[in-house]
Amino acid sequence: MNMRNFLTAGCLGLALATSALTPLSAQTLRVMEGSASAPLNVPMNRAVVVESDVSFAELSIANPGIADISTLSDKSIYVLGKTPGRTTLTLLGPDGKLISNVDVHVTPDIAEFKERLQQILPGEKIEVRTANDGIVMSGTVSSTAKLDRALDLAERYAPKRVSNLMGVGGTQQVMLKVRFAEMQRSVSKNLSSSLAVSGGSKFGVAAETGTWLNGDNSINNNTITPRSNANSAAAFGFSAGSLEFAVLLEALESKGVVRTLAEPNLTALSGQEAKFLAGGEYPIPVTDNDGIKIEYKPFGVELNFTPTVVDGDIINLVINASVSSIDTTNSVTTNGFSVNAFKRRETSTTVEMRDGESFAIAGLLQDDFRDLNGQVPWLGDVPIIGALFRSAEYQRAQSELVIIVTPHLVTPTRGEALALPTDRVKLPSEKDLFLFGNVAGKQKGAAGDVARQDFSGSYGYVME
Repeated sequence: MNMRNFLTAGCLGLALATSALTPLSAQTLRVMEGSASAPLNVPMNRAVVVESDVSFAELSIANPGIADISTLSDKSIYVLGKTPGRTTLTLLGPDGKLISNVDVHVTPDIAEFKERLQQILPGEKIEVRTANDGIVMSGTVSSTAKLDRALDLAERYAPKRVSNLMGVGGTQQVMLKVRFAEMQRSVSKNLSSSLAVSGGSKFGVAAETGTWLNGDNSINNNTITPRSNANSAAAFGFSAGSLEFAVLLEALESKGVVRTLAEPNLTALSGQEAKFLAGGEYPIPVTDNDGIKIEYKPFGVELNFTPTVVDGDIINLVINASVSSIDTTNSVTTNGFSVNAFKRRETSTTVEMRDGESFAIAGLLQDDFRDLNGQVPWLGDVPIIGALFRSAEYQRAQSELVIIVTPHLVTPTRGEALALPTDRVKLPSEKDLFLFGNVAGKQKGAAGDVARQDFSGSYGYVME
């Protein structure tokens, strides 16, 4: 009996020492004789004490792998949670009759997890519960970044056993405003000269330089025909006795400027891809085993982007933008079909910015230069007079492309506030058309009033 008291005291001391080492004190469940016992919730790696109103002689646990038991006295039981799960604790009296069956629920220890969650993500409305051997998280977080942090922390406490029922609050629709701006400048200069000398029939001297005449024309003809591709040609001559001199000058300077601008606006839900194409599709013949079929290649202003609201008003953008056009100067002929080439400038990048901020994600400056100088050997090297024996061409082309992106967090607005380009125009009646010659009139009413407003933001959305 003394030995039994010694063992009981030792077990009780072990239980108290284990409870003192844990952050929470051990729970106590009372088992009443003649009534159903309540379920016993045991955190994993924590201890719970079960007290019975009557003395028990025998007890057993259905699955020792889930919970371990030991007796502290004939009315107290020490239960230690080992593995998440459910099992049954059975208590039998001295006469062998059943005292009670206690449902034991061993769940992951979420007390420490809740504390860490509040420390890392203060102010977030996250609820944590246990389900079987896993963790269920519900509530609303302010951004996807905090959602990922909460899930990553939960995985450390219940690996691969986390159920996510959380939602992301706030505005999760992003409107991307993209500005494509391109300037093309070209300069071309051409200067060439030709000289013709004729000594008449007495001397029999006739000489020409450069591309002076076209065909069999000679300097003695009254009509001088320059070459077919001559630009800004001027011919003049003089005679000195029996010698005749003629000079042909060709000079041309051309300048050109082209401005291209596109401003597509596109809206997408956070995490979803959106696509935009303003242009067309070019047919291309393709040969296969069934013969010749037509495939279509898109060209114009293309935009693909995937926005992600990271935290608050911080937006992550995965962008793929391109500007392409048909190049008629380069073509290939196959199976009797002539197919033009394409000019294409493309950028693919990932940037991160706040609502309303802008980034110039791409800039291309291209400068092409070419010059050509042709002359009569030796004669073209003579100072001053040598200019009559030379021709020079100069070409320079510059193009500059800039792509600027600006994201906005937006929410839908009421349909009455939307305006269409057609709202500003009223179709004319037969009277206005035939009698007064009016092809269009101003729209009246609410739609016309809305259409005449000067919107500072983007149509159809409210920017926060």
